[in-house]
Amino acid sequence: MSSTESAKPSKLPPFAAADPLGIDDLLGPDDLAIRDTVRTWATDRVLPHIAEWYEKGELPGIRELARELGALGALGMSLDGYGCAGASAVQYGLACLELEAADSGIRSLVSVQGSLAMYAIHRFGSEEQKQRWLPGMAAGEIIGCFGLTEPDHGSDPAGMRTYAKRDGEDWILTGRKMWITNGSVAGVAVVWAQTDEGEDGRGIRGFVVPTDAPGFSAPEIHHKWSLRASVTSELVMDEVRLPADAVLPDAKGLRGPLSCLSHARYGIVWGSMGAARASFESALDYARSREQFGRPIGGFQLTQAKLADMALELHKGILLAHHLGRRMDAGGLRPEQVSFGKLNNVREAIEICRTSRTILGANGISLEYPVMRHATNLESVLTYEGTVEMHQLVLGKALTGLDAFR
Repeated sequence: MSSTESAKPSKLPPFAAADPLGIDDLLGPDDLAIRDTVRTWATDRVLPHIAEWYEKGELPGIRELARELGALGALGMSLDGYGCAGASAVQYGLACLELEAADSGIRSLVSVQGSLAMYAIHRFGSEEQKQRWLPGMAAGEIIGCFGLTEPDHGSDPAGMRTYAKRDGEDWILTGRKMWITNGSVAGVAVVWAQTDEGEDGRGIRGFVVPTDAPGFSAPEIHHKWSLRASVTSELVMDEVRLPADAVLPDAKGLRGPLSCLSHARYGIVWGSMGAARASFESALDYARSREQFGRPIGGFQLTQAKLADMALELHKGILLAHHLGRRMDAGGLRPEQVSFGKLNNVREAIEICRTSRTILGANGISLEYPVMRHATNLESVLTYEGTVEMHQLVLGKALTGLDAFR
């Protein structure tokens, strides 16, 4: 027998419409177990109710959901110690995909809790801050939020107006933050503010703020057409007095909040593909059963072209997310690469939702199907954690070496 004949592959497995590239072959048993556990939870606890929650514009029982997510190990799951699961970046990404396949609002709850609020304390906080807050946050007993965006400053956080001034050993925090996920139900807020500390007399610092502090309030934002099954709030700080140990000791300047955002954006790279997958699967099932002109619409060439193009972008996006996850686990993921993933995957996810809607026809706008809900949610995902334009400029600067932000 020749070496060529001995190297011939055994019988190929059948083509899997759910995994056409065989990406599951890259996952280990623990990866698959975590993915399946989160998928089962989302199927049982979110999908039966999400259309009603979305239509009413509320997320009832958010504290119970947070505790259940904590019991799953989904809160701060890629962090080590303090009750966190210490999962890999890929495993965290798989969880984000499954959560957003249910709804972007559920994934946002987990991302803000773990990748923003908990990550900030875990990476930049003192040991006392970590011990005080992280175990309760990992268990879902304490919900956290992250205050960076302001009414007049989103893409340019360096221009923030929230200000913290010294008063003896204390800090006095004053300002407003806008579009803050979890704000109205949070027990702790990580708030970023200008201070007089810094070489030029201005220095951005992070503060760990108990939300029961006098002068702190978080009115909920209503009348949203996107992320309706999510708690979104304004944070108002009216001369909130904080002790000296409220400041995050290892976060100075914009490096702190931007590194948190990079961690959260990574979760979006995966999560957006969950919304896309749910929409694609809905369109595929519909195309197999909906009959026009005497046969299923999936048998027409134009419909098959749409399905093929959507499958290409969906699984290319998942493969990109997996690649970035492996780089993060190896310690080699750059912020520019996260921008690459966020820009591509959210943009393609929205297009998949829109194309899926055309296959469903008029039914595509009904909450009986998930497509329009995912499409409207993704309009927010496209904007938060960096707009399309900001990620284009990040990549443009990396490619040319020229800064076009100003």
